[in-house]
Amino acid sequence: MIGQLSKAAGRFPRLVVGGRDLTLEVAFTALILLLVAVAATTSDTFLTQTNITNVLKQMVTTGLLAFGMLVVILTGGIDLSVGSVVALSGILTAGLVSGLPIPVAMGVGIIAGLAAGLVNGTLVARFALAPFVVTLASLTTVRGLAFVYSEVPIAPEDPAFFTLGSALLGPIPVSTLIMLVVFVAGGVFLSRTPAGRSIIAIGGNAETVRLAGINVRRHVILAYAISGACAGLAGVILASRVGIAQPSVGVAFELDAIAACVIGGASLAGGRGSVRATFGGVLVLVLINNLLNLYGVQSFWQQVLKGLIIIAVILVQRTPRST
Repeated sequence: MIGQLSKAAGRFPRLVVGGRDLTLEVAFTALILLLVAVAATTSDTFLTQTNITNVLKQMVTTGLLAFGMLVVILTGGIDLSVGSVVALSGILTAGLVSGLPIPVAMGVGIIAGLAAGLVNGTLVARFALAPFVVTLASLTTVRGLAFVYSEVPIAPEDPAFFTLGSALLGPIPVSTLIMLVVFVAGGVFLSRTPAGRSIIAIGGNAETVRLAGINVRRHVILAYAISGACAGLAGVILASRVGIAQPSVGVAFELDAIAACVIGGASLAGGRGSVRATFGGVLVLVLINNLLNLYGVQSFWQQVLKGLIIIAVILVQRTPRST
């Protein structure tokens, strides 16, 4: 039976336009439209302005983490520390607001994420350590630093602190616009710049890239630095949106980021992934979460579903494309 399903997947028609395979984009569009149609017909609150605004705000954290994770995955690595970085950046920012200007405090939070990424990248690239082991250790270390800074939640009293996470530009949250800018700029970086193309090539064959005269170590460090900076920005925005920073926040956030990348067709072996498809993966995850919340499904079952989705997509990726 499994063999028959694999052969069927291999015979699945591909949509190629102008030399580009648009099958995944079309599939995402169809899936998103299906989810929206189901939600609109089964829930009276899905299409309300309040719910749509909440969805746009909630996708920011997952979106920023997913883009950073995609860059790392393209090199053949993984970053399990992003959830802990979200906690550290958020609580640092919230704690520093009372003594520093808000933009400076937020900048410190983002720099903390960048620093964590640089450390991860250096350990992976210069010492040839396994990314899984390095970022797993970083997950624990960074989480510990968040608790060292403050064992209790911090709630800034300055109303201006909440602006970044709650402000709207028309009907669209400013934080969502920031995430979209990151995706657009990231797409240009990966597809149009030598550094971005090198990051993708490293995941395909690092030795070939090295023989071509490209500094593989530097680009791997850059990839982890981008992931750390995105996690830092996500932590700052999340703290601003909810109005409180907790050292325990961000647990399992890395699962959401990895799930969005995998749903978007990124290969965990590296060298293959799309910014547009990853954004589609984020949107699919957020819509599924929103639907489950509207239906009153417990969050534990949401985690079960995400895990099953990752397994299913990886199995589909392993099916042959030709008979």
